[in-house]
Amino acid sequence: MPLRYSLPVLVFVAGAATLAAELTGARLLAPWFGASNLVWANVIGLTLIYLSLGYWLGGKAADRYPNPRVLGGVVIVAAVTVAALPLALTPVFSAAQSAFADLSAGAFVASFVGTMLMFLVPITLLGTVSPWAIRLSVTSVETAGSVAGRLYAISTVGSILGTFLPVLVLIPALGTRRTLILIAAVLALAAVPLLGARALVAPAALAALLALPVGAIKQEPGERTLFEAESPYQYVQVTEKPDGERVLRLNEGWALHSVLPAGGGALTGGYWDAFLTLPLLAGGDDARIAILGNAGGTTARSLRLTWPGVRVDGVEIDPVVTEAGNRYLDMAGPNLTTHEADARFWLAGERGPFDAIVVDAYRQPYIPFHLSTVEFFEEVRDRLTPGGVVAINVGTPPDEDEVVDRIAATMRRVFPAVQAARYGEFNSVVLGFRDPEVARQARARLAGAPDPVAVPSRLLGSLLTPVAPGGEVFTDDHAPVEQMTDGAILDYLNKGAPGA
Repeated sequence: MPLRYSLPVLVFVAGAATLAAELTGARLLAPWFGASNLVWANVIGLTLIYLSLGYWLGGKAADRYPNPRVLGGVVIVAAVTVAALPLALTPVFSAAQSAFADLSAGAFVASFVGTMLMFLVPITLLGTVSPWAIRLSVTSVETAGSVAGRLYAISTVGSILGTFLPVLVLIPALGTRRTLILIAAVLALAAVPLLGARALVAPAALAALLALPVGAIKQEPGERTLFEAESPYQYVQVTEKPDGERVLRLNEGWALHSVLPAGGGALTGGYWDAFLTLPLLAGGDDARIAILGNAGGTTARSLRLTWPGVRVDGVEIDPVVTEAGNRYLDMAGPNLTTHEADARFWLAGERGPFDAIVVDAYRQPYIPFHLSTVEFFEEVRDRLTPGGVVAINVGTPPDEDEVVDRIAATMRRVFPAVQAARYGEFNSVVLGFRDPEVARQARARLAGAPDPVAVPSRLLGSLLTPVAPGGEVFTDDHAPVEQMTDGAILDYLNKGAPGA
């Protein structure tokens, strides 16, 4: 293939591979480091740094080696390093998991930095392609501008394809690791016209890796993996512990999003039990409750077993999580209607009225900021009955209450009575009441709860404290939940680090 055709094809594929590797690489990180804003900021920022380095090196190398075969060899190396990422990063991922479990901030950060450095070689090499191709394509100074503009436009179009194709098609169909291998194989194939037919061995060898079994993405020590999937939103895993308890983890698994107790009882021993008290506070035996962030249905299932007349609308944005809940966590039942939607978007419709609304929607380690603002809680209030209650789970490390206090203050701006309780080591429950009289009666109602909800009801009642008006609030315009949560996690890790 003549250079006038092969170089634009290579530039297009390299542009697609760059963005595809960035987005797929972020998904590769998610089961271990999460998909927080902090992770994405590092992925995007370092990708831009690596590309800048590649552009500079590519321009210098092109002037020194204006040879298409050299460029083709560089692209082959880039393809091999892209394919090697899933294998090379596994030991680093394991070290990161151990570091977090040991509360070692230094080791965890070191693992993260090591992971990001692994992307240095492939992204930098891909950055060299466009300036090198421009140098090889320019035949006269008079056409240099149009050649550069055309090739950069082609690269950008490739980047657009590389943005959408992996996330919408390849990762859900093939998984993250096979997607990276496929990207590498196509990239190597695009370099073949520059190197000759014998170079076909490189894309063929990379494509052959697609046939290898990938095995489990992530194995929790001592647990049996029942379900693994990569949805358009996240990594989803259901495991079974030796005692028979089943748990749902998303992404890095720092938190359990749903549990099915060993033996199948209603009580979990976790914060979900606090939500079983809601029919005592509003609606009674036939209350209507909306759960924003239904996950694998732990709260809905427990309500079904303890309050058979209660009707539940469970809102979950990820259908793969709903599937996992139905198949492995005993979620489905006559009391539950599930909805696949973003929680706030769903609530903005003509919904309700509800006796209680549960907000338990996390993209760990964050509450989505738009579910913590004054404007959101005004929408919640308007969907409640006159005596209705909203209950939000706020997950934070021990002794790190800034986010809890800010959310409680935000709710107090909207509701005439708000009460908060630290329910467990890592969770707080904040209740907002439309009717102050219901809030005044809360302790008495909880103290008189019947079995099987007596224990969590009395515990919650003993922990609830009123939230006074005032304090800084979250708004749609300004809700720095992510930064506050990042600070709380780093403080917690530092407290547990050796020598801290």
